[in-house]
Amino acid sequence: MKELIFIVEESPEGGYIAQALGESIYTEADDLDDLYNQIRDAVFCHFEQARRPHKIRLHFVREEVIAA
Repeated sequence: MKELIFIVEESPEGGYIAQALGESIYTEADDLDDLYNQIRDAVFCHFEQARRPHKIRLHFVREEVIAA
């Protein structure tokens, strides 16, 4: 695997949640620096070294509501 993509969203309780596309990897953290470390750790634990992705891409999704 060359690349793994995570969808990152702001948590309603504060902080961030991240979920990998196509894999059962989910993590959360209070700030972005901690999130980056949590994602790396989760990927390291989930994959054997031979299957570990070379690149982790984060796709940030933010939902906003405005008055019509």
